[in-house]
Amino acid sequence: MAVIDIGSNSVRLVVYEGLTRNLSPLFNEKTLCGLGREVQTTGLLAADAVEKALSSLRRFRALCRIMKVGRIYAIATAACRDASNGADFIARAEQIAGAPIEILSGRREARLSALGVISGVFKPDGIVGDLGGGSLELVEVHGRRVGTGRTLPLGGLALQDNAQKSLKKAERIVRDGLSEVPFLQQGRARNFYAVGGTWRALARIHIIQSGYPLRVMHGYTIPAAEALDFARRLRRLAAAGMLADIETVADARRPLLTYAALVLEHIIQIARPKAIVFSTYGVREGLLFEKLPAAERTQDGLIADAQSMNRLYSRSPGHADELASWCDQLFRAAGLKESVEERRLRHAACLLSDIGWRAHPDHRGEQSMSMILNGHFGAVSHQERALIALAIYYRYAGLNPVNEAPADVRALVTAHMLERARLFGAIFRVAHLISAAQPGVLSATRFRSRGRKLELVVAPKAAELAADRVASRFKQLAKLIGRSGAVVRG
Repeated sequence: MAVIDIGSNSVRLVVYEGLTRNLSPLFNEKTLCGLGREVQTTGLLAADAVEKALSSLRRFRALCRIMKVGRIYAIATAACRDASNGADFIARAEQIAGAPIEILSGRREARLSALGVISGVFKPDGIVGDLGGGSLELVEVHGRRVGTGRTLPLGGLALQDNAQKSLKKAERIVRDGLSEVPFLQQGRARNFYAVGGTWRALARIHIIQSGYPLRVMHGYTIPAAEALDFARRLRRLAAAGMLADIETVADARRPLLTYAALVLEHIIQIARPKAIVFSTYGVREGLLFEKLPAAERTQDGLIADAQSMNRLYSRSPGHADELASWCDQLFRAAGLKESVEERRLRHAACLLSDIGWRAHPDHRGEQSMSMILNGHFGAVSHQERALIALAIYYRYAGLNPVNEAPADVRALVTAHMLERARLFGAIFRVAHLISAAQPGVLSATRFRSRGRKLELVVAPKAAELAADRVASRFKQLAKLIGRSGAVVRG
């Protein structure tokens, strides 16, 4: 299955394994065509941009053929809906792409952007802003509820065109445009979800300049005050001609960084959000999320992604579900408290607890941690991603301070979350040692609490598995929760 996204700046093809809750991209390619660079002043798609876009579509059609894509969904956004020659271009594009192309209205584009954020962020609350080349879509989200969206001609190419490359004119256009969106005032102390390639380019620069340990764009979060200072600093650098050599940003995007920073700056000043959260889930993901059966749309995106990795990489995928139930029993027996959100992260960690078994024993911890820190996960913040990664690191590397996890990763989580990660790792070390990651073993054990003593009771049929190493690890686990521990037969 594939999506062709004809935007005002780029034309993109993304091929997915199938229509599921956890979308797995098999192939992703874009061409920066600049279809919308003259639409505001001439009313037309530029002739050279049209030919470049059609050439890209020919390649995309060929790629879909050799990859045996069964269904192509094609969409077009602001430039094509606003240009007087947009319909002619779409007619030619449909013949080349071999699929009907839906020209999204501004309101529908805003809704799909919101659905994309809903699919990729756990319980989002705030305002989604999708900045493309031709337009800015704004829409309020709360959980799974989507407000009525607004579209404004504030995309980078449109601003550059309308303002005739004058930042003073662009600032006036942005200020006037955003004043027409009353629900921006509802963003106070909530999140602003930034969608779109140029805003992601801003985030990439911030990540590099701040020395942040992860390179994952989705879920990257900047406090609003810091983001405001950063946007202003970028504008000053642009005015001084100091953005031309930023190698991390494509040449065609660099001139648009200033306009993206300008729009973000004014949104922060008006909406006063608590944080800017960058989302790589947007219109394309929202389009596919909308097509899922209702029951699948309600699934937890993190758990769906973790289940997929469990099936791909674990020795016995069924063991992970047993492990989650086993952990539930331990938490009840030991009287350990956790929130609904913490329990969800624990279950995700259970699903990922055996993904590193093929690596060399000396590197299983590091490799598993890297797979999780940099993996294609949705519905998880960077902090939560780090907690899960640390838990699996400790599961393999142990809890000896000599093998402590990297400091920059530990710095991503709170002290409480680090304790949880160590606890999860200790639990997994007991479970996988006693069961060899095979299903049907953990069910032969149970937990019993006797005062300050926690016991792991092993049924007679599994008694031979309760060796000294299991007892040693269980005592270590019990110590973490302030108990003494023992393995008993019963």
